[in-house]
Amino acid sequence: MPGTYKILLMGASYGSLLASKILFGGHKLHLVCLPAEADLINSEGFRVRLPVRGRKDPVELDSRKLPGKVTAGPAAGVNPKDYDLVGLAMQEPQYRSPGVRELLDAVGKSRVPCMSIMNMPPLPYVKRIPGLDYEALKPAYTDPSVWDSFDPATITLNSPDPQAIRPPDEKVNVLMVTLPTNFKVARFDDEKSTAMLRQLQNEIEAIRYDTPEGKVELPVKLKVYDSIFVPLAKWAMLLAGNYRCVTKDGMRTAQEAVHSDIATSRSVYNFVFDLCVKLGAKPEDLVPFEKYAAAAQSLTRPASAARALQNGAPFIERADKLVQLIARQKGLSHPAIDAQVALVDARLEANRKKQAA
Repeated sequence: MPGTYKILLMGASYGSLLASKILFGGHKLHLVCLPAEADLINSEGFRVRLPVRGRKDPVELDSRKLPGKVTAGPAAGVNPKDYDLVGLAMQEPQYRSPGVRELLDAVGKSRVPCMSIMNMPPLPYVKRIPGLDYEALKPAYTDPSVWDSFDPATITLNSPDPQAIRPPDEKVNVLMVTLPTNFKVARFDDEKSTAMLRQLQNEIEAIRYDTPEGKVELPVKLKVYDSIFVPLAKWAMLLAGNYRCVTKDGMRTAQEAVHSDIATSRSVYNFVFDLCVKLGAKPEDLVPFEKYAAAAQSLTRPASAARALQNGAPFIERADKLVQLIARQKGLSHPAIDAQVALVDARLEANRKKQAA
């Protein structure tokens, strides 16, 4: 009989999506988040709305009614050694903020298995990809030093493919899934840590949820892969879609970014796809452009990076820059990627100037 785990999740917004599935296995989860979110989660739990094929209305999961137990609180006073697994579900720039930074450092030093669910792969995960100059990739990170205490063997990456939003007119403990694809996680170096991921995968696979029409299978599974390159499938999507939501003076939806100039989108996507293959990925580890382009038809909002820039953020996750720098190490570049990276650089520079003024 598999045991139940204590799992620490840093970040309650996107983190609650994976948390909602893990709770079915009866595990104990603790979410690190802002005080207002924590108070709400501790008093009312959280809700995740999932679209289910063949049903008009989404299924709403209420954390209080699931077998596991959820608590929430600030970064201070958390000891990672009390947990079996840590999930990183904040945006990369948030890890340098006071309190969070110290907790992340403690997570690294604790050697507790750590699974990232960020668009921006943590630097120690990138170090699991052989043959790169890691020092030269540091400019892509808001503050690369926050990752110094990690051993790459204890960290893995979970590709955040499912898309979700917080409905603007609801409380902050509600998450609505807009694209119910799967989380794809690479194995750990260590078999015991990987076995924990496989147990979670099997429990999530087995979920059948009671609805008035009978038991239904829920979308958004956790899939564990032996290849460390599978989660990199997200890179091509980010560069062909998410970052191209950023325009010179505003933003556009991901659907527009991909479909308004499909030739450039395909060219950028395939460039990143081929780069991942050069790094060691097998083509079947990745997602073909046609499949992504079809999914992008439903992405009717600008990506979170574009929204953050528009709202004046001085820092955002720079997976665009990371991919550009990795490509350069292989003697490769793409004019559309270079132009997009320069555009994001300029917009961030303008935001920082405004903040300093």
